[in-house]
Order: sequence, then C-alpha cells, then structure tokens
Amino acid sequence: MMAAPSASAVPPLEAPTAAGNYFVSNYPPFSFWKPDRVGEVAAALRRPPAPGTELGVYLHIPFCRKRCHFCYFRVYTDKNAAAIKAYLDAALDELSLYAAQPFIGGRRVGFVYFGGGTPSYLSVEQLRYLTEGMKARLPWDSAEEVTFECEPGTLTEEKLRAIRGMGVTRLSLGVENFDDHILEINGRAHHGKEIDRAYAAAREAGFPQINIDLIAGMVEETEANWRQCVARTLELAPDSVTIYQMEVPYNTTLYRRMQEEGKLTAPVADWETKRRWVQFAFEQLEQAGYTVGSAYTAVRDKARTRFVYRDQLWAGADLLSLGVASFGHIGGVHYQNHHDFDPYVARVQAGEFPHYRALTPSEEERLIREFILQLKLGSLSLRSFANKFGVDLRTRFAEPLERLRQWGFLCVEGDTLRMSREGLLQVDRLLHEFFLHEHRNARYA
Repeated sequence: MMAAPSASAVPPLEAPTAAGNYFVSNYPPFSFWKPDRVGEVAAALRRPPAPGTELGVYLHIPFCRKRCHFCYFRVYTDKNAAAIKAYLDAALDELSLYAAQPFIGGRRVGFVYFGGGTPSYLSVEQLRYLTEGMKARLPWDSAEEVTFECEPGTLTEEKLRAIRGMGVTRLSLGVENFDDHILEINGRAHHGKEIDRAYAAAREAGFPQINIDLIAGMVEETEANWRQCVARTLELAPDSVTIYQMEVPYNTTLYRRMQEEGKLTAPVADWETKRRWVQFAFEQLEQAGYTVGSAYTAVRDKARTRFVYRDQLWAGADLLSLGVASFGHIGGVHYQNHHDFDPYVARVQAGEFPHYRALTPSEEERLIREFILQLKLGSLSLRSFANKFGVDLRTRFAEPLERLRQWGFLCVEGDTLRMSREGLLQVDRLLHEFFLHEHRNARYA
C-alpha cells in the first residue's frame, strides 16, 4: 500500500508561480554545458555508435506567425521567404555533415521529430523541399515514428495531405486552450474555430495518431474555462493528449512584463491550482477510457499509441539535432547549436558544425539523467537499471527514495518503482531530490 503523506514532512507546495524554468528536460542542467567543450562533440562524431543505441533526428523550425507570451524557445516572426530558404538549406547542409560521420554507423533512423517554433508555418513547397532533401541525405522511410508540431491556424487540407505524405505518423496540434480571449491574451496566433477545422481535416488526412496539447493555468484562465477545455478535448477524442502546467521562464514576454511592473508573482494560476486542474483532466480522460502514461500524457489506446521519441530519448538514444539552438545527444555527449539565426547559418555555410556548447556527463550523471526522466513516466523497472548501469537504485538513491516514500509520492512493488498520482503531478520539482549537490538550485536554462 502507498503510505499516506505526512503533512509535517512534505515540503510545502510553491503557491505562487514565480519566474524560472520548472520543467526538467535533461541532466545535468543546461547551464553546465560550456562552449569550451564543443570539441567533445567532434570526438564523439568520429567514434562508431555504441551497440544497440537507437538513432533519432530532431529539426527545429524556428518560424512563427506570432510569439506566444509564455514561449521561451528560439523563434522568429520576421523572416522572409529568402531567409527561410537559406535556413532550410543550412539545415540540409548540416545533415550532410553528420551523415558522413562514423557515429551514424549504418544505423537506420528510428524516429524523427519536427519541432518549433511552428513547423506547419512552412509552405507545402518548402516542406517537400526540406523533407525530400533530408531523405536523400539520411533516409528515414523506415522510421517507427515521425512527429510534426502544428499551429492550427497554419493548416489547410492541402498542407495536411502534404504533411501526411512526408510520412508523419503523429500530428501534434498546439491547441493550448479553446477560448478566443484566453488564446489572444496569451499571444497565441490561432482561434477556436481554426482548431475544429484543422482537427477535422487532420482526421480526413488519415494520421495514425493525433495529439492535442493543452496548458493548465494560462493568463486569465478560470476553473470554468479549464473544464470546458477538457470537455471539448473529450468531444474531439484525440489519440493522445499532452497537458503542461504553465510556467514563466526568464526569456519570455511575460517575464519581461513582470520585470517592468516590479512583480515577483506571474499573472497565472498558482501551482496547487494547476495540479488540481491537471488531476481533473486526467480523471475525466480516464473515465473516457484513456490511460495516463506520464506526468503529462494520456492515450486513448495504449496498445497502439506510443511516444517513441520521448521513450527512446529518455533511455539514452542518440539524437542528431539540427537547426538553430537545438539540443542533441551523440555518443554520450550533449550539445546545443548556436542560438542565433545568422551565426548558425554562417557556420554551416562555411562547412562547419554549428555547435555552441557541450557536456559529456559522467557515468553517474548518465544514471541520474535516465532515472529522473523515466520517473516522469510514473513507473520504472529497477532491474533494467541494474542491468544497464550495474547499480541497485534502492541503494544508490536510498535517502531521496525514502523521503519521497514517506511523503507518499512513491513506493516499490517488486521490481517496479511507482509514483503516486500526487507525486506524478509535481514530479519536476521532486526530481531535484536526486540531483548531485553541485547541480541543485542551478538555473536550468
């Protein structure tokens, strides 16, 4: 049985939402990746791949119609067709550089992810030019999963047919909310009516998996609005739903507004409210037959709906990451590309890799990375970590595991370490319990 949390022992919930990155996407924190270590990426590229290591490709498409007030990604709203063409050419040239390296090692590409920004901002002609060029350099026709992020207002029936023709298996619609006022005040470019039109056209195009993204706790979002968003999602019945809790990273329009107004608390729902809203959504989805598969996702048919990109990446797969400011992982080395448009394009045009900073984690850091990321799935196998790292997690993390057990956030059932729902809803803040001392309280970006 899961122990009930002790109120005196559990760390207090952070009631207000303050500025800063909450979501943990990698380890060690990005602030520890350094420019003077980019040579480690070059060395990794010259090595053959470790046996059994999966290979994926990520491409960052940094173009958007508008910049959302909560967005912290590298995006551009002012690029013309010539600049976009130069960027696509640079991404293809970058892929050519990688394709010639020993680390490819004859492996097939197992998964592909087009992220943004807004990949669906590109025209049909640009998309075909890009994907045909990619396949000519590093074929991915046999990829198990190809994911493509979309903004509903950029989609037409023709474009959706073209995206499906690229081989996309999962279309991810950045819905976030269904209410026009909430969308507008948060800087989103689309409106509610465009969601319905895009979703219907996507179904007609025959995508094997359609995912809907929602954000709990946006500016001026209310309890009634959130419940309506959940109800609308259930009416659409997507194959999967991804729900994020609103945060306000430092490099966002919202944060700059907070600075100008001298505010420490963001004008969004507090953490307790956001977790309660996500719990409500998960309960409603479960009643409709969905299965909660991580801290953020629910799937309608567990037997046929997977997140290959997430699961492989969190288990240590190589990720060949292309484009401005993109994050990759090659042969045990983490790297990020140049984070500005012109330097990125110039480096690639000069025939050079556009790496900006890098880090080679130690064996202990690799263990921690895979452990904390897989905790987000809600459960993991102790035996699998023992086989891969030669470590008993119950011994290695005895103190933090015991703390979380006493708080009622996890338990061990045979070979399985399992998070409670309450723990899963706040897992990103709990992961810091497993960080090495030098990585705690560090800026994550």
